[in-house]
Amino acid sequence: MESAIDTHLQCPRTLSRRVPDEYRPPFPIWVARVGRDVTAVVMGYFGVQYRGEERRAEAWATLRAITDGFALDDGPGGWDLTHHVDAQGYDTLIAAAYWRDTATYDRWLARPEVAGWWDAPERLSAGVGVFREILAPGVDRFETLYPFTEGLPGVGGVLDDVSDQVTEHAYWGAMRDRIPRSQTDRMSPDGELRAEGDPSGRVVVRGHENVALIRSGQDWTDTPPEERELYLGAIEPALADAMDFLRDRGQRIGCYSNRYVRNVDADGVPLDTTYAISYWRSLDLLERWAESHPSHLNVFVAFVSRARHVPSLRLYHEVAVIDAGSQYYEYVNCHAATGLLRDSVEQGQ
Repeated sequence: MESAIDTHLQCPRTLSRRVPDEYRPPFPIWVARVGRDVTAVVMGYFGVQYRGEERRAEAWATLRAITDGFALDDGPGGWDLTHHVDAQGYDTLIAAAYWRDTATYDRWLARPEVAGWWDAPERLSAGVGVFREILAPGVDRFETLYPFTEGLPGVGGVLDDVSDQVTEHAYWGAMRDRIPRSQTDRMSPDGELRAEGDPSGRVVVRGHENVALIRSGQDWTDTPPEERELYLGAIEPALADAMDFLRDRGQRIGCYSNRYVRNVDADGVPLDTTYAISYWRSLDLLERWAESHPSHLNVFVAFVSRARHVPSLRLYHEVAVIDAGSQYYEYVNCHAATGLLRDSVEQGQ
């Protein structure tokens, strides 16, 4: 058993963990390991927004144009596709893509085929909206958690290795304790989201210090019928209620945006995997919701009370706390409540 924080990222603590050094967790969990040569990763959410069945073909063609770009030199090491309907009734397709270093991403982004497509005037006259939310947390600013060691989704799929069993889990506060920067920094927020550009066209949102992002996933692909029935009948409804709460009323508790998405294949067929993409003003506020809000506690109770009956269910998450200079959010032809647009303030106000 070892620390979730790899040896080359450990330093003398000035902030204590939530549990004593002799703590031992009740069940095994693993984290993804980052090579010593990696200084930051890139997490990119590339979205297409549309309303009405008559725009579906255009939306899928637009998404395919984005994912075709992933096949170019320096494209992402891994990516997946999702669909969801947002609170305003817009269908949204997202390609979540990951790079294991920022230099590769920067070269890809600078390619004429990529930069030219995003900057083209056609993006402003299209019948669909597009957006890209790009985060590049340093290796000391994110953590992962998996109850399995093969086929890691998300950022884990582009990293280098898997740990031995780790100690920092199965207690409130473990999420923070797994982030290397938490050894010396509370990672408190500073500033506010700022919007630049034309609200009816292209808008760039500038993030503030220490915006928190969590991707939290559920995979019931390999569950036998009785486990699937239990998950979909008793656990998933509580999760969906919590996700709807954050989507519709999370603003009051510090949640900037919450998307509960379902994975789809290249033809749009739903897969048996879902995840939340949730942005928060701070890690503190995310922790507070997880530890004390009824909407999350209902999910916690629903799962814990039935966990031993769904051993084939695969759950995971990744959490990042990102400095202001490592965030970029761009929305083109999107409605005003899309992503981080809703809580941004126009530049100069």
